[in-house]
Amino acid sequence: MSKTVPGPDGKPRCGWCAATDDFFPYHDNEWGYPVDDDIRLFEKICLEGFQSGLSWRTILDKRENFRKAFKGFDYNKVAKFTEKDVERLLQDAGIIRHRGKIEAAINNAKRAREMVAEHGSLAAYFWGFEPDPKEVPKPQTMSTSPTSTAISKDLKKRGWKFVGPTTVFAFMQAMGLVNDHVEDCVIRAKVDRARKKFKRPAR
Repeated sequence: MSKTVPGPDGKPRCGWCAATDDFFPYHDNEWGYPVDDDIRLFEKICLEGFQSGLSWRTILDKRENFRKAFKGFDYNKVAKFTEKDVERLLQDAGIIRHRGKIEAAINNAKRAREMVAEHGSLAAYFWGFEPDPKEVPKPQTMSTSPTSTAISKDLKKRGWKFVGPTTVFAFMQAMGLVNDHVEDCVIRAKVDRARKKFKRPAR
């Protein structure tokens, strides 16, 4: 795959946008910008878990359905889901009907509540792992990193599921813990500016 492809305005974007034009708005307006909102962080870690073995295009197409099915990914609400909810979700054609992933999202909601009680917020926890930019690999050359491996190990120790190093690295890329836009991508500089202005949550 080419490192860049021309976007709607003719300027270069990351090559993965070539898969579908639907990727451009997500790439330009969301991917890589720093996020400190706990609901969005929880949503993303869940959706990355659902993506395991699938394409992001599949998940992005179903994202609004996921949000409806999982009550906007409010982890306080999802944590209260019961077996009845699992059965309901397994009948929902608008999402990925995988029992293990559905049960993992509910489990992780409970673990998220524990994390907030300990750290004050999910943002404080995750941003506490932000790697030194000097230690970040060249953009889009790796699918894991020492940091994603460390986060994955710690999350699993805390009882989270479907949070392997690759899943966590994709989460880090999307939520702005690293700027993984390729060097020639026109959005890279915008993300850099956003990261410089971003106030890191206190841990």
